[in-house]
Amino acid sequence: MSFLKYVILGLGIGSVYAIIALGYTMVYGIAKMLNFAHGDIIMIGGFVAYTTMSYMGYTDIAGILLAIFACMLLGVTTEFVAYRPLRGASSLAVLITAIGVSYLLQNVALLKWGANAKTFQSVIKMDNLSLFDGKLVIQADTLVTIVTCVVIMVVLTLFVNKTKIGTAMKAVSEDKGAAKLMGINVNRTISITFAIGSALAAIAGVLYFSSYPALDPYKGAMPGIKAFVAAVFGGIGSIPGAMIGGLLLGVIESLSKTYISSTLSDAIVFGILIIVLLIKPTGILGKKINEKV
Repeated sequence: MSFLKYVILGLGIGSVYAIIALGYTMVYGIAKMLNFAHGDIIMIGGFVAYTTMSYMGYTDIAGILLAIFACMLLGVTTEFVAYRPLRGASSLAVLITAIGVSYLLQNVALLKWGANAKTFQSVIKMDNLSLFDGKLVIQADTLVTIVTCVVIMVVLTLFVNKTKIGTAMKAVSEDKGAAKLMGINVNRTISITFAIGSALAAIAGVLYFSSYPALDPYKGAMPGIKAFVAAVFGGIGSIPGAMIGGLLLGVIESLSKTYISSTLSDAIVFGILIIVLLIKPTGILGKKINEKV
């Protein structure tokens, strides 16, 4: 039962990585850029929810909704101010800008909330689930996180495949110029993509800090990096790939910490990623794209 327990714990943290990775993969799949400030949007969402619930006295639901709204606004503003002017620039210029935005968000949070870690109040009030006469206990936050990840995955897939905005996103992903000629507003479509990705970051932040309640301005960096690894692992640009990559990453991390070494778990995760990319450079569900030269 202990092995199954650690697998379920891995699926819990992996679900958080998967939700964050969905934001990465949507932005990359449609705008063809990597938003390395995504992890810091998670942190901002956590602080907004923390402030709303701890100091303003609002309910957990209000805290989550305000965090989602704040992160959506932040994501759209970041895209408009920092990334849109560089849409025709080199990938290196976009990467440097994303790193700059990341440091900006960290320092804004440092000025606003200080460097000391805050204790995040969990939004999950359910009882733990006990199975097999108490031999297997699943933490409530783990169960809620896994269910939330599955629901988000299903809704996002239906949204992309069944709505006009989703069709526009796929068209922009294929060819921005052709999409514009067909009457699609490319700028608005990319802004919507950033808004959705940032909303997912807010949800992931609330779930992550409900399980790991120490919150400070640098806490979004590592989950953001691991979620990027999950997106690459699964095949960046693929929505199902982001979920599979996140879940696998979480399970590998959990089992590595338990059976090998807690200090080497991150190295093991990144080492497995390197092996996977050597065997299949596009990731598990990624597709090879031939570029005309």
